[in-house]
Amino acid sequence: MDVQRLLLGLVISAAIGGLGYWRGALSASGVLGAVITGTVIFGLGGVVWGVVLIAFFISASALSHYRAAQKAHLAEKFEKGYRRDLGQTLANGGWGALLALAVALVGRDSTWYPMLALGYFGAMATVNGDTWATELGVLSPEAPRLITTGQRVTVGTSGAITRSGTLAALAGSGFLAVCTFVFIQGASLVTAGRWHLSDWFVLPVVSVAGLMGAMLDSLLGATVQRMYFCEHCQKETESRQHRCGHTAVPLRGWPWLNNDAVNFTSSVAASLVAALLAQPFLT
Repeated sequence: MDVQRLLLGLVISAAIGGLGYWRGALSASGVLGAVITGTVIFGLGGVVWGVVLIAFFISASALSHYRAAQKAHLAEKFEKGYRRDLGQTLANGGWGALLALAVALVGRDSTWYPMLALGYFGAMATVNGDTWATELGVLSPEAPRLITTGQRVTVGTSGAITRSGTLAALAGSGFLAVCTFVFIQGASLVTAGRWHLSDWFVLPVVSVAGLMGAMLDSLLGATVQRMYFCEHCQKETESRQHRCGHTAVPLRGWPWLNNDAVNFTSSVAASLVAALLAQPFLT
C-alpha cells in the first residue's frame, strides 16, 4: 500500500469535493462520500482509476446543471436533488472503492488485477451513462416509454426510456471508455515510454458494459425499485416524503431498494459484464 499515494488521493479528492460543494454539485455529506471514495480509489486503484473517477464527476456535474431550469419541475419525482449526498456518492463510487480495496489485497501483479480493473471501468461507465441518460433523456421531446411494457408515461417516471436517452447512455459510457483508454495510454507513455495500444478492447468492452448497466438500472426502476404515491398531489415519487410536505404511501417495489441501491446494483452488474466480455482479450 502506497501511503504517499493515499495522502495524495486524500488531498485531490478533498479539493474536488470542496469544488463540488462550492459549485452546488455536492452536499456536505456528499463531500465526505467523495473524499472517502476518491481517497480509496486513487490511493489503492492507482492514478488511472483516480482520473477516470474525476472524469465521471466532471461530466456528471456539468450535465446536472445543463438546462437545469427546464428540468426543475421534475424534482418532485426524484428522491434527491441535484446536490449529491453521501448515499449517492457511495452508490456511484462505493463499488469502485471496494474493487480498489481488492486490488490492495491481491496486488497489482496478480492475474486478478486486469479483471478488477475492467470491472471498475465498467462500473464507472454505467453510472456515467445512467447520469447522461437521465439528465439528457428528460429533455427529449419524445414521450418516454416504460422499458418493460412500452407504455407511454410521463417524463421522469422511473424505468422510462427514450431513444435519445438511450443514445445518451451509450454516449456517456463511451465517453468513460475513451477516457479510460486515453488515460491508460498516457500512463504507459509516462512509465514505459511507449503506447499500450493492445488495450484497444477497453473501448468496446467498457462501452457495452456501461450501456447494459444503465439499461439494468432502468429495468430495476420499472419493476422492483421502491416507489411511493402522494395521495395529496396524486403523483408517483421515489421519495417517502414528497416535496409538497406530505408523506407518500408505498406503491410498489422492494422496501430496501431505493434509487441509490439501484445505482449500486447496476454498477456491480456492469463490472461482471465488463470482466466477462474482456476474457477473450485477457487470455
